Amino acid sequence: MQPLLLSASTLTSCLGTGAAATLEAMRSQRSGLTRCRFETAELDAWIGEVAGLDDEPIGGDLADFDCRNNRLAARTLAADDFESAVAAAAARHGADRIGVFVGTSTSGILQTELAYRRRGKDGALPADFHYAGTHNSFSVADYTRRRLGLGGPSVAVSAACASSAKVFGNAARMIAAGLIDAAVVGGVDSLCLTTLYGFNSLELISQQACRPFDTHRDGISIGEAGGFALLEPIGSSVDPAAVLVAGIGESSDAYHMSSPHPEGAGARAAMVAALNAAGIAAADVDYINLHGTGTPSNDAAEDHAVHAIFGDTVPVSSTKGATGHALGAAGIVEALVVALAIRHHLAPAGLNTRELDPVLKSRYLLGNLNTRIDIGLSNSFGFGGANCALVLGRADRLPRVRVVH
Repeated sequence: MQPLLLSASTLTSCLGTGAAATLEAMRSQRSGLTRCRFETAELDAWIGEVAGLDDEPIGGDLADFDCRNNRLAARTLAADDFESAVAAAAARHGADRIGVFVGTSTSGILQTELAYRRRGKDGALPADFHYAGTHNSFSVADYTRRRLGLGGPSVAVSAACASSAKVFGNAARMIAAGLIDAAVVGGVDSLCLTTLYGFNSLELISQQACRPFDTHRDGISIGEAGGFALLEPIGSSVDPAAVLVAGIGESSDAYHMSSPHPEGAGARAAMVAALNAAGIAAADVDYINLHGTGTPSNDAAEDHAVHAIFGDTVPVSSTKGATGHALGAAGIVEALVVALAIRHHLAPAGLNTRELDPVLKSRYLLGNLNTRIDIGLSNSFGFGGANCALVLGRADRLPRVRVVH
């Protein structure tokens, strides 16, 4: 594939709002996970809740979009001067030539949960409930394009926990086809009772802060997050220090509805495809941000796949011990963590893990590694075997890029 410039980005999670807050938390090895006190949930669990969203309603012309998920999108879009960067891109390319691709899994379903509590005696939902602008999966993509004033194709991607990694593929294909000249890609997923109780019913939620790759790992900690990136073609040359999206690999192993192939067949196929798309070898990768959910089967399958390709020398970690598992937003947030790692020479530690599982063979980081990272890989794997791997790297270390010195 032709590499794409990651010309602007922004992210929000329980670690804070914006890149600076996320980087500070990574450097200090601080987790944002807390005991579950969300809404009316009565669960012995830890979650990654973004504070203050209840106090930030969406008003004005976009009031029909007001829900927790779109409030999280609004906060994220307002950070890191992202909206200014998109406005500048719209001036260059034209607003109708910029597409919007947003991944989510549950979207604004919390708004429906709240509406059901206010049903009338006849069972009717309250008149002020707007399904299309809240619960509907397209809601967050629609809200994003309207807020940013963009008129290109607008797409919501819902492929479980790979959703906001797969948006990169959607955008890249439309740019390559000449349908658009640039893209805003992202993902937003917010906490709701359906998610918390749903994963609890599957016995996948840990009663402790999740600890990927630990001998005693026993489940996930659900989080909420938002992230967006502006992707543009690089043209004939690019700054050598620019971060590019250089490879995208997707696969579907369809092994089981909620369990990965035990040998990570789909994960391995996605990673190999991403390396091939970037035109690099496994030895060129300096850091891997794992999907790393903290469940026994997922970590074992991913480790099997990673070790088969990269051996035990490439440093790897999961940031879900810091942010929790943001589900449909995990892909974009973790891809942007890799971009931060490249820009700031930091391979972040996997938090909460105390005793590495001796059966797992990858080089899992228990502490930060301050080292130059030129090329990184981000993994996102979802229910049903939806897999996506992304290669990000410095322009001057990628074989298919001409740089300006």
